Amino acid sequence: MIDKTAMIAVTGRPNVGKSTLVNTLVGEKIAIVSDKPQTTRNRISGIVNRGSTQLILLDTPGYHKARTKLGEYMVRTAGGSVSGVDAAALLVEPVPEIGPQEKALFERFREEKVPVILVINKIDTVKKEALLRVISAYAEAYPFEAVVPVSAKTGDGMEDLLEELLKYAMDGPQLFPEDMVTDQPERQIVAEIVREKLLICLDREVPHGTAVEVTKFSERPDGLIDLDVTIYCEKDSHKGIIIGRNGAMLKKIGVLARTDIEQMLDTKVFLQTWVKVKENWRNSDVMIKNFGYTE
Repeated sequence: MIDKTAMIAVTGRPNVGKSTLVNTLVGEKIAIVSDKPQTTRNRISGIVNRGSTQLILLDTPGYHKARTKLGEYMVRTAGGSVSGVDAAALLVEPVPEIGPQEKALFERFREEKVPVILVINKIDTVKKEALLRVISAYAEAYPFEAVVPVSAKTGDGMEDLLEELLKYAMDGPQLFPEDMVTDQPERQIVAEIVREKLLICLDREVPHGTAVEVTKFSERPDGLIDLDVTIYCEKDSHKGIIIGRNGAMLKKIGVLARTDIEQMLDTKVFLQTWVKVKENWRNSDVMIKNFGYTE
């Protein structure tokens, strides 16, 4: 029986490994990951049950300088996620320079009076001496409650981090059933998996101008699931790149996505994909809302 809960905002600049960290703590892939910045667009809750305690980890978009209305939405989501939480984890790379993104988050932490744990990720990429310089730089810049070095990729330090997060649990009822690992509906997870493959397979600005909509999600009597997915992009030239020569790129994206979707749903999937152009949709309030990016 869950009798303690804690809501933790996982914050930081783009591409520091927030989604990988949340996936590792949850024990399942609930948030997409790529080596490109600004992968996460929505706030995603990952749920960790440990004994009688439930942790709700809020995976947030990276804090960055917005250049589109979608970017502005993402920054508002990232900043707003520290409001009303029990604690925040600031995820940083093992570099001793503190940038404007971190300083802006320091201000949000002060405004909300939220306790903050510094989580230094990717420690598998540096030596101990370099790590000590990072700890020193951040300790001088902000009064963190604790500093936890980790590698979300290898799992090093994750148990220490979990123990630190559990300290912020307060008496209260569980917010989610014990068998749930995320608040994201299956349709949304499917769309995000397809978008992840776009980020992995495509270069430069093309994947950042894409959005994915699942228009059909139905189960046959034999358990097979039919999925119709539309990929939206901003230019005709981008549409050609996504489809590829003789449809090769779109087929590759579909095969990679279907493999992950079948693993997630634990059943066979028949996936059909289309590509459509919606010019400048990232600066359209209506289109942003239609694609599910709402506060």
